[in-house]
Amino acid sequence: MDKLLQIWHSSGVYQVQPGQVIMMAVGLLLLYLAIKRNFEPLLLIPIGFGGLLANIPGAGLADPGGILYMFYSVGIETGAFPLIIFMGVGAMTDFGPLLANPKTLFLGAAAQFGIFVTLIGAVGMSTLGWMDFTLADAAAIGIIGGADGPTSIYVASKLAPDLLGAIAVASYSYMALVPLIQPPIMRALTTVKERQIKMVQLRPVGKVEKIVFPLLLLLLVAFMLPDAAPLLGMFCFGNLMRESGVVDRLSDTTQNALINVVTIFLGLAVGSKLSADKFLDLTTLGILCLGMVAFAIGTASGVLMAKIMNKLAGGGINPLIGSAGVSAVPMAARVSNKVGLEANNQNFLLMHAMGPNVAGVIGSAVAAGIMINYVSGG
Repeated sequence: MDKLLQIWHSSGVYQVQPGQVIMMAVGLLLLYLAIKRNFEPLLLIPIGFGGLLANIPGAGLADPGGILYMFYSVGIETGAFPLIIFMGVGAMTDFGPLLANPKTLFLGAAAQFGIFVTLIGAVGMSTLGWMDFTLADAAAIGIIGGADGPTSIYVASKLAPDLLGAIAVASYSYMALVPLIQPPIMRALTTVKERQIKMVQLRPVGKVEKIVFPLLLLLLVAFMLPDAAPLLGMFCFGNLMRESGVVDRLSDTTQNALINVVTIFLGLAVGSKLSADKFLDLTTLGILCLGMVAFAIGTASGVLMAKIMNKLAGGGINPLIGSAGVSAVPMAARVSNKVGLEANNQNFLLMHAMGPNVAGVIGSAVAAGIMINYVSGG
């Protein structure tokens, strides 16, 4: 009888807590969105499954010594995974649309506005006594507004390690839910006529331009803002491998095998922070709310900047591409294209939206460097 009681007391059914049930339901919801709705399955499947594993009662997979804990410690706390992901993104990025239409740099810059508004909001919440965020915490939370998971994790590891888990979950959740969050904001800020604007074909960009640009970008930004060098350095290195045309094996490995392996481990590690004891608290929920505000403001800022540019240019710029200024590559560009096709089934905006999308990646890395420099210097 005692043996049966011991077995019963060690079972997950006996040990399960209401919070674990809630978070397992959240993990299943993420899996549903990935499999049934096709919302960025490469992100949501490992994150959702990691959330399930982290909440299995008594398993301790996200506790010290557990496999998820090791993934998190090795890859996220050290900042290694974000930098490797940035190298892979660089290897998959074509700077051609940005070089063909340099004005889209302004859209990438405008979409980073949400980062700084959220920083002010986090400081304000602490001033009012609603939360207890330091300036470093607020800076790390604000980066979520760029919709760039690797950048958010990198900045949090430098400025707010204690909030790293919540920031990682928030940033990757909003990255994956770009197709759900952005379209209502885009439609609310544009007219049907604006959404129907067709853009002219981009000029061809030569190989020399594509090789010189990542080198020039790195040197200019790194000399002005050394704190942005790790992120931009990996990004530009990956892109140089792609465009040089002489290291195809390395470029192919970086674009495929390497980034896929790291994405699996990173997703599971982020999912490990969906455990009930770490997720269901006021600080985490506050970060999620601020992250949503940051992302919404970033999307809106990009659209509004594109509307202004369209007016100043006398037409020819579809404001929908402004929403791609957040750095969720290439998700945000695909969303711009999808909403444009809804208004006009011959309106293909994907390549035009890739310009601000790539600019957003650069902008978020620069914003990260500014945050790290300002807070560390202060």
